[in-house]
Amino acid sequence: MNPDTLLSWQLWAILSAVFAALTAIFAKVGVADINSDLATFIRTIVVLVALAALLLATGRLAFSEPITAKTWLFLILSG
Repeated sequence: MNPDTLLSWQLWAILSAVFAALTAIFAKVGVADINSDLATFIRTIVVLVALAALLLATGRLAFSEPITAKTWLFLILSG
């Protein structure tokens, strides 16, 4: 492993830890006044909207072929 790769890896690890800590803090403050299930639902919607925006921005939201019933079934079961 060269030094540039090591530094890049360490930077991403530190950023990951910082954002994980911020997520925990924001979640704790966010559920202080509402039901925790509702808070989880709201956070899930935010993640879905962010993912949709990312997929739209990268052009990966297009369906290349129809999704079969079997695929839908197993995706839903896995969720």
